[in-house]
Amino acid sequence: MESTPSTPNPVLRTAVLCGAVTGALCVAWVLFLYLTDNNPYGPKRTLADFFTPIAAVVSQILLRRYYVLEGPGLGKAIGVGMLTSLVTAIVAAAGMYTFSRLTGPGLIEQHLTEARQLLEATKAMYLKEANGAQQYAATLRNLARTPEGFAQDELFKKSFIGVLLSIPVGVFLRK
Repeated sequence: MESTPSTPNPVLRTAVLCGAVTGALCVAWVLFLYLTDNNPYGPKRTLADFFTPIAAVVSQILLRRYYVLEGPGLGKAIGVGMLTSLVTAIVAAAGMYTFSRLTGPGLIEQHLTEARQLLEATKAMYLKEANGAQQYAATLRNLARTPEGFAQDELFKKSFIGVLLSIPVGVFLRK
């Protein structure tokens, strides 16, 4: 499984390139929400969570260019997807942390107020379910309240979703 001589490590190169671009796209999405007077911490932010698995699949497809005849193999195919997801998550989390620190606590408080109002509006639905009161309390307690909390949320969601999809797609694209 020789790579082309001009590219010494195609797995790392592809993963870092795709991950950095996708992480920057996630940060751009948050900035777009902020500049259009939408809540950058709210539910619309989660639309950027779909960028990560798409980038992982794209990186796995792009890696096949370097291994035209024999394919990248299982380890490289899964590895490039996982590494892409990790780089995306790190860039997006760093961007979210920086954004949260720069915009200050006022925007976070506004988000928490909106989130509490949404939860209060759906409290009746929670209470209809078994253990609904506990679920409601846990959801309210687990709202991110600090820049670190938002960055941690970004890192976990993006890396988890990307890694989860990288494995089956890597198996499929190994040859």
